[in-house]
Amino acid sequence: MSIAPTYSFEFFPPKTPEGVEKLRNTRRQLGQFKPQFFSVTFGAGGTTQQGTIDTVLEIRGEGFEAAPHLSCVGSTKQNVAGLLQLYRDQGIRRIVALRGDIPSGMVEVGEFRYANELVEFIRAEHGDWFHIEVAAYPEYHPQARSAQDDLANFVRKARAGADSAITQYFFNPDAYFAFVDEIRARGVDIPVVPGIMPINNFSQLARFSDTCGAEIPRWLRLKLQSYGDDSASIKALGLDVVTDLCRKLLDGGAPGLHFYTLNAAGNVSTIWQRLGL
Repeated sequence: MSIAPTYSFEFFPPKTPEGVEKLRNTRRQLGQFKPQFFSVTFGAGGTTQQGTIDTVLEIRGEGFEAAPHLSCVGSTKQNVAGLLQLYRDQGIRRIVALRGDIPSGMVEVGEFRYANELVEFIRAEHGDWFHIEVAAYPEYHPQARSAQDDLANFVRKARAGADSAITQYFFNPDAYFAFVDEIRARGVDIPVVPGIMPINNFSQLARFSDTCGAEIPRWLRLKLQSYGDDSASIKALGLDVVTDLCRKLLDGGAPGLHFYTLNAAGNVSTIWQRLGL
């Protein structure tokens, strides 16, 4: 019996009252799709910690499942233990456990060096209370020494107690399917949900992609570049490309989709409707 795909949406903690209101409107729109959960990011070095907590608790108060990101970078065991207890007390059952980005100038990473150590700590402190998500990189982490190293890192996270994984976004479905085949060959059977980035702004997408190692296929990069400031054409092509990607992933057996919303509902809603979900 096949299991129905699951869908989730990611937000970042807003920094202004206007941003808070915008995100509430976005959640109202996306909440109609009955997602499995909304996740909330955690800034580099813990810079948005209070914003993450406030957003997560508000989502929980609205009756949705919320999944806060927890990062190793800049975290102490005491700090993480406090956050885990706070979330548990509030009925939060899902955590996204990440190594996290190291802010420029930071020398001390923290008491956890790698995500598998954070996963082990969460399991040791709370048993099976939390469903733990970890990150996966179908095109490999930009700081990995090799593809084999990156796969070994992922296997360590899975064996440390991760329940499932969410990938970095990508535009080549073959990269995703090859990654899943590789980890299955290594005995890892947890679900790996593709992360999906809608395309709305080419310069922003190029900047994100260069930072995180996500490859924009050459034909797509050149086509988007050729539109210059024609945002309507960029958005139209982006919707076609990303909808097609989602369809191929679901048809190929992906267990669901996780949308990087950038706190906006428009593109995600259109893709959702085009897929007939």
